[in-house]
Amino acid sequence: MSSNKKINPLINVGFKNAIAKDKVVAVVSADAAPVKRLKDMAKRENRLVDATNGRRTNTVIITVSNHIILSSVQPETIARRF
Repeated sequence: MSSNKKINPLINVGFKNAIAKDKVVAVVSADAAPVKRLKDMAKRENRLVDATNGRRTNTVIITVSNHIILSSVQPETIARRF
């Protein structure tokens, strides 16, 4: 029997953390001022997930659920993993 379950591939965002590939809306650099404001707003609203393991944030990942995920991996590296 074959199963109709769809396997949801995961993308490694660093330090043994992974996110569902089909839940990602955008992968952006963390340097721009609008992205920093987005990150601050998500923190106030408890929608921020820090996957940097204490390292410098290089990438901000926006999900379909409007959660913001911080990663220390370069944006180009995460984009290649897609």
